[in-house]
Amino acid sequence: MALKLLVHGAAGTVTGSCYELESGGAHLLVDCGLFQGPRSLEALNLGQFAFDPRNLAAVVLTHAHLDHSGLLPKLARDGLVGEIWCTPPTADLLQYMLRDSARLNEQDAERRNRRRDRAGEPEFEPLYTVADAENALSLLRPVELDQWFEPAPGFRTRLSNAGHILGSASAEIVADGVATLFSGDLGPKHASLLADPHAPSGVDHVICESTYGDRERGDVTIEARRELLASEVHAALKRGGNLLIPSFALERTQELLLDLARLINAGRLGHIGIFIDSPLATKVTSVFGKYSHELEDLGDGEVFSHPAFHYVEDVQQSRALANMSGAIIIAGSGMCEGGRIRHHLLNNLHRSDSTLLFVGYQAAGTLGRTILDGAPRVRISGEDIAVRVQVREMESYSAHADRGELLAWIRARKPVGGTLFLTHGEEGALQSLEAALQKEMGSIRVPEIGEVYELPHGKPAMRLKTGRKDVRAVLRRDWQNDYADLAVNLKREVARIADEKRRREALRRMRDILHEYQPHDTV
Repeated sequence: MALKLLVHGAAGTVTGSCYELESGGAHLLVDCGLFQGPRSLEALNLGQFAFDPRNLAAVVLTHAHLDHSGLLPKLARDGLVGEIWCTPPTADLLQYMLRDSARLNEQDAERRNRRRDRAGEPEFEPLYTVADAENALSLLRPVELDQWFEPAPGFRTRLSNAGHILGSASAEIVADGVATLFSGDLGPKHASLLADPHAPSGVDHVICESTYGDRERGDVTIEARRELLASEVHAALKRGGNLLIPSFALERTQELLLDLARLINAGRLGHIGIFIDSPLATKVTSVFGKYSHELEDLGDGEVFSHPAFHYVEDVQQSRALANMSGAIIIAGSGMCEGGRIRHHLLNNLHRSDSTLLFVGYQAAGTLGRTILDGAPRVRISGEDIAVRVQVREMESYSAHADRGELLAWIRARKPVGGTLFLTHGEEGALQSLEAALQKEMGSIRVPEIGEVYELPHGKPAMRLKTGRKDVRAVLRRDWQNDYADLAVNLKREVARIADEKRRREALRRMRDILHEYQPHDTV
């Protein structure tokens, strides 16, 4: 029976990475990640898997980011007994990442069930619990890079450094005489801390991420990046307010701390207070310390325990930062969708003397993207907030390869005997990469979630099943983004109408339109 590829996530979107290989009745999963972004997209996490977890022989995990690993506890809860194979650093990081994610899911369900407007309604159940996370963690099986292993009968596998975050890997999987290569997330060349990505060439089929497929960052050295960061810090603190940096707890925070320590030690930044307001980032940083002998550019001494760094643990310490000015606050989440950064945004977005510096990718539909795109007002935790803060962006901190680096990585995999699949990207990024490679790659596919392909040896993939129509509609900006935009600006827009009578008429017409679209009971 021919090898099959089933696409369950990260197709037409940058989150929810999940692919399945089927060979001779055996099923192997590559990644099992959370969908993140708009509420409609996140709702996909709540549905049943498109496969039976009890039938999976094993899981191969490319790295610890939750959009690749975050549904593993749900997978374990629903019957997974096969082992989860990953690199040793990934296994160590997951000890914190999955437990933290489970704890937040439990807290979110509890908080929503306490809301007065939900009295009498069925209770929310958490997506998964800490106990589910513990079950998933018990299935981890660490394996070193560049070492062949067999996660399931008939599937020979080898992991290669992807250069994205600590422990990240690309996965080469050979079954039925067909060699497939899953890129995972690819890092940029010359990133601090990590070696450049590498992977085998001459495989049959490549499944490659496309996050920055339409974006060139330019060739920025580590030293030049630090100069840019110093400039941003000086400009922000000169304004007199705080510098907020939403940051992913894994990798981005550690890169920032490394650069800030280097700048302070070189005398390019004065005596400043840097507050790391993320318990998860603190724990993850300890894993980096464990693997410091494998990391690059650390130099002498313990970088992450610099005297200027203040690791904020409890909530009271976090809230006390609201009374500060002239501080640098690094907090999660990186896309402002949750975590302590939202508390700091509530206290600083309205301040024209404060600065908000984005140093990571902001997915469509997230609060971070909304602010970055110039929204004058946003809604956070039920409050309407005017955005007067100085909004800045540094793309040179991305842990993803840019367009040129993706093209170079793909070309280095040639010859590709079958098909190049472009995944893990939004529409513009996917189209840009496809157009650039059209003339030099024999077969390119941009799959949709739900599609199934047959993967022959040395020949293009053949589509056996089309994608899920119900998913297409939620991959872009959803109605809740539009509602939030309307809600935060409605009073201002109505007030601009010339007289009282016309204002009331506008409101009546809006109610009529809403009533028109609602279902009506028939007698």
